[in-house]
Amino acid sequence: MNMRDYRAFFAFEIPADLREVLDRELRNVRGELPQASWVRPESLHLTLKFLGESDPKLLEALTEDLGERLTGLPAVRLHLRGTGFFPSRGRPRVAWIGGLAQGVTPVVSAVEEVSQRYGWKAEARPWSLHLTLARLKTPWPSSAVSRFTEWGEGIRLEPFRADRVVLFSSTMKPGGAVYTPLQILPLAGGGTM
Repeated sequence: MNMRDYRAFFAFEIPADLREVLDRELRNVRGELPQASWVRPESLHLTLKFLGESDPKLLEALTEDLGERLTGLPAVRLHLRGTGFFPSRGRPRVAWIGGLAQGVTPVVSAVEEVSQRYGWKAEARPWSLHLTLARLKTPWPSSAVSRFTEWGEGIRLEPFRADRVVLFSSTMKPGGAVYTPLQILPLAGGGTM
């Protein structure tokens, strides 16, 4: 890590083959929906904790401590399915795909506990799986919300294993945020899933 502050976060990566399938499936529905800022496939990830502007020396200590804590934890099984909106279907500003996360609680707890030890605040809400797909320039009408929801109910994506937590930096560019991996923190693997 170099000596400038990073806009950092911990996340699970989405496997490249799954990103490709999701991108292909999204292309089938995007033309039917109002304008939105769609997340580029290479930028798709599942955030575990957003750290914000962070001192590199503090991040280095945090990731070393967290890495030791995560080493003994098994991989997490993730299955993307279903859709939703933030803050709500009635006032959509962010469109996402949800899903199930088997074995994620110990990983999220470790990230939270170690981050708090280094001065980051606890999350106000419990972690929930949501993969941001689009930021809406203006709220979509109910017909578009229904179409996106219908698309999400019909999509079939293979479950995958997350066997590492990645510390990313986020850099704002004219075409959107660019995420760069800074540290990879492996999980134990947990056997077959």
